[in-house]
Amino acid sequence: MKIIFCKWGSICEKGIANALQRLGITVITMNRKFESVDYDKGYLEALADLIQKNPDASCVFSVNFQPIVARCCKVFKLPYLSWTVDCPSFQLYSETIAYPTNRIFVLDRMQWEKFSPANPDCIFHLPMGADVATWDEIKVTAEDHQNYDCDVSFVGSLYSEKTRYNSIEKDLPDAMRGYVDGLIAAQLNVYGYNLLEDSITDEWAQEFKKYADWAPLGEDYAEDVKGIVADTYLGYKCTEQERIRTCNAIGAHFEELWEQGINYQFDLWTLTDTSPLKHVRCRGGADSNNMMPQIIKCSKINLNMTNRPIKTGLPLRIFDLMACGGFVLSNYQSEIPEIFVPDEDIVLYDSIPDMLAKIDYYLEHDDERKQIAKNGYEKVKEYHSYDVRIVTMLKTAGII
Repeated sequence: MKIIFCKWGSICEKGIANALQRLGITVITMNRKFESVDYDKGYLEALADLIQKNPDASCVFSVNFQPIVARCCKVFKLPYLSWTVDCPSFQLYSETIAYPTNRIFVLDRMQWEKFSPANPDCIFHLPMGADVATWDEIKVTAEDHQNYDCDVSFVGSLYSEKTRYNSIEKDLPDAMRGYVDGLIAAQLNVYGYNLLEDSITDEWAQEFKKYADWAPLGEDYAEDVKGIVADTYLGYKCTEQERIRTCNAIGAHFEELWEQGINYQFDLWTLTDTSPLKHVRCRGGADSNNMMPQIIKCSKINLNMTNRPIKTGLPLRIFDLMACGGFVLSNYQSEIPEIFVPDEDIVLYDSIPDMLAKIDYYLEHDDERKQIAKNGYEKVKEYHSYDVRIVTMLKTAGII
């Protein structure tokens, strides 16, 4: 089998390419970034040329749905498989998702419920996975332990640099800003249900849009102002506040324990401004391929805080943490119990006090913690590797 893989720089591409190779699939790579995800004559011509040179290709594939790829595949009547690993993903608002040649897979069930009516037979829900075989090859050295050993770690952005709300907050009317503050305060105390979009009206979103640094979508996009406001403005702001609040809570808790003679360490690996944090050891950025696996393997507890626009699904981080053999402590997401067994494969928290109590418990119970980490690893390896996911995609798409 031969697949044309359109790459654009996603961190998932390397692992998926590794899995395709392990499955014995010939991969023809299109290594060219888009000037526009919608209209780029040079890209269209290059992809068309590649398709014509490979008439035996079974399909074209990309990470995230890309309208420009969909347009080209429609002309050639060639199946186009995409796996959307971001939530939100603006490209899904494109009317091109309705093309019959598409086979679109999305990571979040609510994301699927929102977009599948536009093409019911061609849009599917598919959770993320991990490149287990590649992470297995990474062995932790004595130097790694010296550099990365810690009790609790989190690798990822605090979302301050991604939160567009911060740049417009001062321009909002007092009543609107106060309402947003109240919404975010409420959402921060609720796990497993995203109340942001349900708590605003279309009229409120249109009014908010007047103050936003709004980047209009293309003419052939079904722009959902309410959904975009809820996800990219309110959702990202909520993620930022949640991560700052959570990190500070752990830092303050460990500071209290230190005064009692209990010395735990919380390491944060991020390129985000960490000035709002206290009592947290900020380690800087961590390369996802060359440092992150070692950090996971050297951390007793690996923390997951899901980006709020992912409403029900599991982020890539959970699968990567487990694939590296890490013990995962995560906020509750409604899809997690469908994939993993809580307290057997993964541990979930539903509040800050609950999280702190579980950190204390599992730092004191090494055997239980290690067994849960082992269970999670074995489950991801058997059922949730990229290899398994690719076979699922190809079968669902009717390719095999």
